[in-house]
Amino acid sequence: MTDRAQVQEAVNTGNGVLRLEPCWVPRSFMHPGRRLRLHPDDLYAYGAHRGGINERWFSSTTNADNGPGTPPDEGLSYVRLPNGQRFQLKEAVERAGDLLLGRDTMEREKGWNLLCKFFDNMGPIPHHMHQKDEDARRVGRRGKPEAYYFPPQYNPTDNNYPYTFMGLEPGTTRQDVRRCLENWNKGDNGITYLSRAYRLERGSGWQIDPGILHAPGSLLTYEPQVNSDVFAMFQSEVEGRITPWDLLVKDVPADKHKDLDYIIEMLDWDANVNPRFGESNRYRPKPVTTFAETEPQGYREQWVTYGTNWYSAKELTVLPKRSVTIKDRAAYGIILTQGHGTFGSLQVSTPAMIRFGQMTEDELFVTADAAAAGVRIENRSDSDPLVMLKHFGPGNPEAPKRK
Repeated sequence: MTDRAQVQEAVNTGNGVLRLEPCWVPRSFMHPGRRLRLHPDDLYAYGAHRGGINERWFSSTTNADNGPGTPPDEGLSYVRLPNGQRFQLKEAVERAGDLLLGRDTMEREKGWNLLCKFFDNMGPIPHHMHQKDEDARRVGRRGKPEAYYFPPQYNPTDNNYPYTFMGLEPGTTRQDVRRCLENWNKGDNGITYLSRAYRLERGSGWQIDPGILHAPGSLLTYEPQVNSDVFAMFQSEVEGRITPWDLLVKDVPADKHKDLDYIIEMLDWDANVNPRFGESNRYRPKPVTTFAETEPQGYREQWVTYGTNWYSAKELTVLPKRSVTIKDRAAYGIILTQGHGTFGSLQVSTPAMIRFGQMTEDELFVTADAAAAGVRIENRSDSDPLVMLKHFGPGNPEAPKRK
């Protein structure tokens, strides 16, 4: 059991920077995209019955909701100390969250309230939605908005289907969707005939609010989101794979499992049929400060997720043989996507291949105090940029609004 003294010692040891172990999550109804840099022999490390590993979760205090047989700590990140000892980040936040997130944030949010991951699938997944708070509360959960960014370094190939169906075509009616649900057991229920597919672009992103249908395509996706694992699948067949009805009603009250009107009303109808859906939901990176100003100082930094109070994220690039001290006004997690060097007092490097259970040097958590004081980052390569993604929880005061 982690106590406050352990957390304080870990924070002191790393000067406010904690090293995290890789956190792998399998999904029984998906096909691994093989770009997480996990060794090919380890894609089914949890057993074929659990499914392949196609997600890596970052700075996670959220349990994976993977049904019967799921280990109690699946989806939870562990802090690894220099002496090899470890403890759950979730327990650290519960017992000493003010040391990690800052007193004001802990009092306001009562926790980290962020789940961030790499999602890596070979092809598309079913058209689905994540419930709004009001619907999720009925099953004791939280609603889940999520954001997407497609890091070029982790997308050397498109895989099978680099397009995502999002929302519903303007003019679609509730009766049209109801007909698809009525046809669930006839193979493909035709829900994507009512939608529109957008080609996915490396270096860009999307915001998907609760209640919006989406069928993520096959680019590896960096996903900051609210720390909840609720969803409802609305598509009965994908690439010949049948979606069980149970995955439509997984987070629906038991007495509503056959209530099609209730299920359809979970959708945010106006957001789904928005005739300017792409304009409303597609995000382009936004420089923190113009690159013309920061490149002479040795770095580039841009917001890749912004415009909501739920979460935000940056991409930081430190140029070869340069060092920089970066300050932020909130705690954050980090995953490297390219290069090697030092981050504070810790060595960091981006792995080419990871064995299941192996420790890496590519994931960190930075406390609020260390972020505010500034962390010195050095790129030790003569030629390779040092690139990292930084994910923030709710209410980062520096995150820009969307204009």
